[in-house]
Amino acid sequence: MELAAVGRDEFVQGFKLAGVRKTFSVARDQLEAQVAKVLEDANVGILILSADDMGALSHSLRHRLETTPRPVVIAVGKREEEDLREKIKRAIGVDLYK
Repeated sequence: MELAAVGRDEFVQGFKLAGVRKTFSVARDQLEAQVAKVLEDANVGILILSADDMGALSHSLRHRLETTPRPVVIAVGKREEEDLREKIKRAIGVDLYK
């Protein structure tokens, strides 16, 4: 399982430096297409997006990201869409915090 980061260049640079191999630097108008491609990649277990980019996605794609068990989608930024605990619970079916 691999991590993937999708977003503007300044967002994905840090993930590249941290060793994340699947980083995709895209303009906002190409964001939805790239996220859809990453969703089709069976090797991606965690998808990292900025919270601003997550909010810019269409309602249908956001709903798909929020309900799919894999990859786990983490929105990084000032806004949190969902508690990380709930995402982990949804992804693996077990509440690790109990």
